[in-house]
Amino acid sequence: MSSNYIAKIEAEIKDSFLISKIPSDKNALNLSRLAYHRIILITDGEGSLIIDDNIYNIEKNQLYIVSQGQVFDNRNVSLFSGFQISFGDCFWKRTPGSVNNCKAVLFNNAQDNQCLQIQASDADDILPHFTALMNEYDSVTYINKLDVLAAFLKIIMIKIANLNASLTKGFDNFEKQLFRDFMESVSQDYYYRHEVSDYAKQFNITPRRLSEISKRCAGKTAKDIINGQLIAEAKRHLQFSTVAVKEIAYQLSFATPEQFSNFFKKNVNTSPTDYRSYFAGTL
Repeated sequence: MSSNYIAKIEAEIKDSFLISKIPSDKNALNLSRLAYHRIILITDGEGSLIIDDNIYNIEKNQLYIVSQGQVFDNRNVSLFSGFQISFGDCFWKRTPGSVNNCKAVLFNNAQDNQCLQIQASDADDILPHFTALMNEYDSVTYINKLDVLAAFLKIIMIKIANLNASLTKGFDNFEKQLFRDFMESVSQDYYYRHEVSDYAKQFNITPRRLSEISKRCAGKTAKDIINGQLIAEAKRHLQFSTVAVKEIAYQLSFATPEQFSNFFKKNVNTSPTDYRSYFAGTL
């Protein structure tokens, strides 16, 4: 896939974990498809970031939550300072299971939590944790160092989730837990599981029940969430790759290119070909 991608695939990271200051040589301006989850803390900045097809104006005291697979473009940044953390799912497994809710809430629905504008007091509270993690990352290697780094990451994730009360509200609620499990499954399986019934069967509930829970937890039906993942991925391919429309259709498990085109047009109000043409020459 990388040979057909205008956005380069993010390079492999040792131990699936990296924290760095911005700006640094490791944060050259580029357009890339992320192979790792990323947390970006902006302490100051100007310009704009593009994540998938959404443009965000950079301001002081911002947090960006960017999920694995999203396309990240920082080429329009003129001033950019802070920290960024990249980590893979295999590294996250080092953290206690008790904090899985934080990752699920933030990253399984990353588009809804993409940019968090935080108060100056909250920035002052969370910044020392990024600094401490950076210092530990740069320290001499020792046994269990990765576990210590994971512990620091756990604290940061909890702090971020707590910045927005709506993210942590009802962590222990059964419906919200089921909804987070549903979002986790969709994020992993949307390529080939398109129907609500596929996921409802997994959780031993009816499709209607799953949609009702989804509506209460996210304001969207289960089908809307599944379709949203499919559309987001289709847009990434159309905008940032040269993969043929018919190949995109088959990669996303549509029976025919026509079925994919009809699905895309119904949700985006334009055909895949016209959508790609609109963005041609903008990269």
